[in-house]
Amino acid sequence: MSKATTALLITGGWVVSGDPVIGTVKDTDVLVRNGTIAEVGQGIVAPGAEVLDASGMLVLPGLVDAHKHTWQSAVRHRCTGMDLMTYFGEMFGRLGSRYRPDDVYVGNLLGALAALDAGTTTLMDWSHVQNSPEHGDAAILGLREAGVRAVFGHGWPLVDLPEWIMGSSRDHTDDLRRIRNDLLFDDDALVTLALAGRGPELSTMEVTRNDLAMARELGIRTSIHMGCGKDFGAMAAIAQMNGAGLLGPDLTFVHCSENSDDELRMMADHGVGAAVAPQHEQGFPGIGHTPIDRLRGLGVTTGLSSDTEAFGASDLFTQMKTALAATRSRVNTVESRFEDPPSAFSAADVFHLATQGAAEVLGLGDRVGSLSPGKAADIVLIRATDLNLYPVTDPVAAVVNAAHPGNVDTVVVAGVVRKRGGALVGVDQDRLRDLAEESNRRILST
Repeated sequence: MSKATTALLITGGWVVSGDPVIGTVKDTDVLVRNGTIAEVGQGIVAPGAEVLDASGMLVLPGLVDAHKHTWQSAVRHRCTGMDLMTYFGEMFGRLGSRYRPDDVYVGNLLGALAALDAGTTTLMDWSHVQNSPEHGDAAILGLREAGVRAVFGHGWPLVDLPEWIMGSSRDHTDDLRRIRNDLLFDDDALVTLALAGRGPELSTMEVTRNDLAMARELGIRTSIHMGCGKDFGAMAAIAQMNGAGLLGPDLTFVHCSENSDDELRMMADHGVGAAVAPQHEQGFPGIGHTPIDRLRGLGVTTGLSSDTEAFGASDLFTQMKTALAATRSRVNTVESRFEDPPSAFSAADVFHLATQGAAEVLGLGDRVGSLSPGKAADIVLIRATDLNLYPVTDPVAAVVNAAHPGNVDTVVVAGVVRKRGGALVGVDQDRLRDLAEESNRRILST
């Protein structure tokens, strides 16, 4: 199936819809027409539709990754043994200026295809490697070729770096306007645009105000890293933005590990979302604990993300497992500011963070995140008969606490089958490996 205009009928699966009305139901069908979910129910009849037999499978909404530095995918695990500041020096100070447009293209293509292979159908490509207009064009090309649903977050250059991130007085580059006008003008397209901003931790308040004004003029959302480490947390950048009247529901803040409770309340009060990456927050020395317990306790809409493959895993199954373990551990100790028992943070809560919650954080909650009629047909089939899952007692718990990318059988994006029978469709993996190896060798050469 190469086009979304053909009807697709997924039959007989155990549907984990993420929709509170539909719920989780066995032996259920999903009908797709023109790239949209048309019906979810039993015994659906659709003459002429292509049929996908989902017997013995879990049928899920596509997973949603709220923050991924996709451009770093070709230098996977380079920074696993580093602390946060060493990672900054390596990826931004030493390697970032080496990236050519081709390297960004390869990183995005590799990272986006790995995401699809692992059941992630939507990702926020946080691209702070905009060394030239050609770098931005290459990033978008990689996303489009992969066929993933993506929000391209246009960041700053990694050349002349101190001028961009050390109390910078430089406004965001006007290339954002060119991309909005010429490339990503359609907000209903598979790839859309956002600002990957610096905020008060890296630039002046005047620059923050100007950058947000440009994003809001262009009608796009803004994502900003906040409180990633104690030094940044001590800057109280969220409080600074609140005092300047800049907070709003078009903002997403990443990590927030070292932000105060008062600042998280400000986020909740103004509808600001949060993107967290538990594997990185728990395992990357210097970031701080994942703040899921505090964000949930204060009512901040939150989504999971995979952050960077230079440190961790490419998939959201890893993030879900880490989120469940880390947050339950914290609510059982005096470290947590909230006293909810572990049962208050369930597998269903984690699943929500990787689907509907992340979709809402990206401003796509009405389009993806659940198997609801009228939403885009972004659908994942997981083999429940695989030995690490069978027999499935609780399908949500199986997905959150045991599933891995190897269990993903089929992936559909906007009605188009991108993975079938455990293999990506139409992907020349030998070519991809050659491109990634060449890029890796050149970037890491001394």
